[in-house]
Amino acid sequence: MSAVEDRLAELGLTLPEVAAPVAAYVPAVRTGNLIYTSGQLPMVNGALPETGTVGANVTVDRANELASICALNAMAAIKALIGDLDKVQRVVKVVGFVNSAPDFINHPAVVNGASNVLLAAFGDAGTHARSAVGVASLPLDAPVEVELIVEVAD
Repeated sequence: MSAVEDRLAELGLTLPEVAAPVAAYVPAVRTGNLIYTSGQLPMVNGALPETGTVGANVTVDRANELASICALNAMAAIKALIGDLDKVQRVVKVVGFVNSAPDFINHPAVVNGASNVLLAAFGDAGTHARSAVGVASLPLDAPVEVELIVEVAD
């Protein structure tokens, strides 16, 4: 087990199996020393644990938890590509999409769920640039979707 996975285990978290794509794409792609993940939904054992709109029928706290699941799914996709999360030198960028009610404005609090998991797992290397974007809908009516860009060692 990697040091990154050890830190996750201390938090009571484990990496899931790589979530199966819901359309025609792959979970992650490497180009040079960068890995781009596809947008990861908060899938657990092949299903969404919750659907809906943040600010309507999904709370900020629950959406924050779901964003952390998205981050774990993204990390699983990265591990599947490179074999060891200790090869991640830096989390470069996080993009979080929040399925938002029209008047919802607290997108950063939702995407913090992903950011906090990455910071806990990677320490200083988990410090990243980020966008938190509200959208009218997401695939499968997911409340949140997260994608990552990470830099890895050769």
